[in-house]
Amino acid sequence: MLKSNFKTRSFKESFKNATYGIFYLFFHHRNMRIIFLLGILAFLLGIYFKLKGIELVILCITITTVFMAEIFNTAIEKLMDMVSTQYHQTIKLIKDIAAAVVLISCLNSLAVGYVLFLRKIFK
Repeated sequence: MLKSNFKTRSFKESFKNATYGIFYLFFHHRNMRIIFLLGILAFLLGIYFKLKGIELVILCITITTVFMAEIFNTAIEKLMDMVSTQYHQTIKLIKDIAAAVVLISCLNSLAVGYVLFLRKIFK
């Protein structure tokens, strides 16, 4: 069998590490704070406009998708910065592609918000 260099962690330690990652993103990355605040605002608007249960679920999944896209984007950027601190066309392309995932996720969230909120706002 192959030996792993990574220590097996307890659930509690894994949870602690994941929580640290979330706090790191929130306190060190402006975009994550903006996404967080907009996500909370969207959810509160969903409550205010009395969205149906399934609509709130769709809204929460959409908000989570944007969070996940930004988290992966940041992780990929950090990894690429670790690979090389010098400019490299391929690393730039990788970072651009990771940023595109966030953009697509945000555009999707706007479309979902449009469908869920438009008729409620103009009612």
